[in-house]
Amino acid sequence: MTDPILAQLAALRGASAPVLKARWRELFDTEPPAYNRRFLESRLAYRIQELAYGGLSRDTTERLKAMAKQYAGQKPADRKIRPPLRPVTGTKLIREWKGVEHCVTVRHDDFEYLGSPYKSLSSVARQITGTKWNGWIFFGLKNPASK
Repeated sequence: MTDPILAQLAALRGASAPVLKARWRELFDTEPPAYNRRFLESRLAYRIQELAYGGLSRDTTERLKAMAKQYAGQKPADRKIRPPLRPVTGTKLIREWKGVEHCVTVRHDDFEYLGSPYKSLSSVARQITGTKWNGWIFFGLKNPASK
């Protein structure tokens, strides 16, 4: 690839469908899928950048594989269901306590804090403070005065 990356990306926009398909064969060594032009452009743009700058990190790849395994047995409709008021999977909850910042990651069925799983936010809050707390209130997800 002798062209600068940005020039290659810009060239995709005005390229004809046969040119995009030829570029696909060149970059992927496979036949292009029968998807629309927008898909081909976006996937080719990603591939050009991936080859120039590198792909996903090992940590990201492992995280994606773990998530795929987590959802493999579920129906697509079930993946969308989540308990009311529960933050979306992957959300980071950050709380400062006694000058120390604590970060909790919301997972599909539990919460992760310092690499360990916890079934509830209250158990995380108890781990942080040493006393009983309502986890939703501790992390600012619920107003103590609300029902």
